[in-house]
Amino acid sequence: MTLNIAIPKGYLKKDCIDVIGKAGFDTSSLVRSDRKLFIYSKKDNIKYIISRPMDVPVYVEYGACDLGFVGKDVLLEKESNVYELLDLKSGKCRIIIATRKDCIQKVKDQYDHFGSIRVATKYPNITKKYFDKKGMQVEIIKLHGSVELGPILGIAEEILDITATGKTLKENELVEMENVVVSTTRLIANIVSYRTKHDRVNDFVNRISKVIEECKNGKKN
Repeated sequence: MTLNIAIPKGYLKKDCIDVIGKAGFDTSSLVRSDRKLFIYSKKDNIKYIISRPMDVPVYVEYGACDLGFVGKDVLLEKESNVYELLDLKSGKCRIIIATRKDCIQKVKDQYDHFGSIRVATKYPNITKKYFDKKGMQVEIIKLHGSVELGPILGIAEEILDITATGKTLKENELVEMENVVVSTTRLIANIVSYRTKHDRVNDFVNRISKVIEECKNGKKN
């Protein structure tokens, strides 16, 4: 019985491959293949699907993949109907609110007087929920590229985006206003696969969990 596992492209990919390898699975093809989207490990009978991060929970929810690695930010945005099994404690980033340095007082005044604010983001669902909780009216401008351009070009007062180091914000003279949520890599499962392939899924999860625990204990020591 083949196990189909989605792995995100980008900065999380290497960490995911590392933890899979440390768990004793064959990752030789994963390490060598830069452009292939489907990689099959005959040794483990696992098919790896390399996909855009935002697509991982979609593939898992609809059963194209049994398991997937994905950032918590994507899970919060997509709200897919999947099981969240493990927090890998890696790929740590923060979702933050930021604005231009010269717009700080203007934004604060709008906050104080409950004025409408335009927010540029790749995460419209997270943005809406966050500002709804604050009881604030916002106009959400969805961007797919460099969200930092929103305030710079004057189409938004703020951005809601993900950051690891804050370097890009500083380079574009943006200032962090609020911390929304911390995001780390999660292992998710298809609800049906969790039942029908329980032994295989459980074996994979247990081995990954053991690696996470060993890393945690190693850092303590």
